[in-house]
Amino acid sequence: MLRVAVVGSGPSGVYTAQGLVQQSLVPDVRVDVLDRLPCPFGLVRYGVAPDHEKIKSLQNNLRTVLEDERIGFLGNVEVGARGLTPARLLELYHAVVYCVGAAKDRRLGVPGEDLPGSCSATDFVSWYSAHPDAAADGADGFGLGGVRSAVVIGVGNVAVDVARILARAAADLHPTDMPDAALGVLAASGVREVHMVGRRGPSQAKFTTKELRELGALSGAVVGVEPSDLALDPGYADPSALPGVNRRNVEVVRGWTAGADEAGVSGEAGEAGEAGAQGEAGARGEAGARGEAGARGEAGARGEAGARGEAGARGEAGGAADERGGLARRIRLRFFLRPVELLAGGDGRVAGVRFERTVPDGAGGVRGTGTYEDIEAQLVLRAVGYRGVPLDGLPFDPAHGTVPHEAGRVLRDGVPSSGEYVAGWIKRGPTGVIGTNRPCAKETVASLLADAAGLSARPLAGEPLDVLRGLGHRPVEWRGWQAIERAEAELGRSLGRRSVKIPDWPGLLGAALGADAHTDPDAGPDPDAGAAPDAGAVPDPEEGADAGTDAGADAGAEVPAA
Repeated sequence: MLRVAVVGSGPSGVYTAQGLVQQSLVPDVRVDVLDRLPCPFGLVRYGVAPDHEKIKSLQNNLRTVLEDERIGFLGNVEVGARGLTPARLLELYHAVVYCVGAAKDRRLGVPGEDLPGSCSATDFVSWYSAHPDAAADGADGFGLGGVRSAVVIGVGNVAVDVARILARAAADLHPTDMPDAALGVLAASGVREVHMVGRRGPSQAKFTTKELRELGALSGAVVGVEPSDLALDPGYADPSALPGVNRRNVEVVRGWTAGADEAGVSGEAGEAGEAGAQGEAGARGEAGARGEAGARGEAGARGEAGARGEAGARGEAGGAADERGGLARRIRLRFFLRPVELLAGGDGRVAGVRFERTVPDGAGGVRGTGTYEDIEAQLVLRAVGYRGVPLDGLPFDPAHGTVPHEAGRVLRDGVPSSGEYVAGWIKRGPTGVIGTNRPCAKETVASLLADAAGLSARPLAGEPLDVLRGLGHRPVEWRGWQAIERAEAELGRSLGRRSVKIPDWPGLLGAALGADAHTDPDAGPDPDAGAAPDAGAVPDPEEGADAGTDAGADAGAEVPAA
């Protein structure tokens, strides 16, 4: 028998396990899929937005793999400095495949980035997705009650996700599995404007078309674009030579611009015929003689720009009254702006972002112009990509944020290390979509199977589950995960909702104990330990991330995963 441990239960880990057991070259392969969390599925559970039910249904495909009798799930098992070391794992398994994702978000590297109210989109996504490590970080609901204007830096799918969640009507989120506390905070949120900002133009943005279109379909929200931004993008002016996704993105933005033109981009009336040069606020919320919209975007007595669908001086398309106060929330897409400083307010919290205007440099990049623009914000979310982090006991390439490898074989000092392999983002970096993990895992599995004869000859220290328990670990097996699912379904029923996620370590481990008498609610990993989400992003640190998106499951799905 060849015994293999796969560390990480997101898509890359599950595809690796599937490849190992669904093959005929090496008989009698047994796989244990280990995860630090008591729940499987990685990104699909904790990175995909709760209102993206189609991609969340991929969990059913992953479940089928993990229910194979040749595969075991062992959650609540940490690997690394605080848990099992790679050396110890090799005493229990003939081979170990690390599919641990990219746990660290990229930073902006600008002054003020650590001000209260500035945080990573990863943390925000983890909070509304009920990741147990996020319970403390999101205890104050990210201060949303005091936020009027939010800035999301990045133009990938993570940026689109968080902008959409901030602007979405609470009634639309009620049917999801979002934890009740997060749902309540979002329902009471004071956010009225969400600015999504990228340093390049719409023709180079990394969001996918489906996610982009969703912004324009939100009830109680209007989408605005800045014509002067678009005029800088040669690909926007002539998209004929662009790749398909980029061209379709430009077409969506063009549609919003056309809608704004019809509603009165230059200040003419929208539906109610009341906007004018002296009337309603534009996309930046300037006050008119009768509209008094001001910096917060509130409508004056007669100048409701947006609530009834009117466009202001900058021009938003569409719009309906929002359930939380009458005025529609506004999503403003801005391009050719790069952050240079986060600005503090009198209370010491973030109050705005200073951006430098950029222009195309003729070589596919941008250059600064030395002109600046400030955008008000009481919440700043950076969505500019991810990086892998070192795992204690494994070699690491800090320049690329990956484990050095050759066709999936871990390299130590340039030489393949017997029995150690990698797949997913920790192998190739934070690139690709969920479907990208299939060929990535396939390559690694092929290398492992080619080495199998030599690997299986090595004696092991004993039955892994027994050894783990003897070492003080309290693994949550598959029946424990099923107990968590039942508890979440019951929680949802008690709240008058569908299944609702349990958002904390004690709740998850307590539920798992109902089916697994060998676990202990006090034996979980340190909740302050960093998570390694099997979630995704494009690696360009200034173009945004791609985690938490929606599309088809396997073949070319435009959903990133480790």
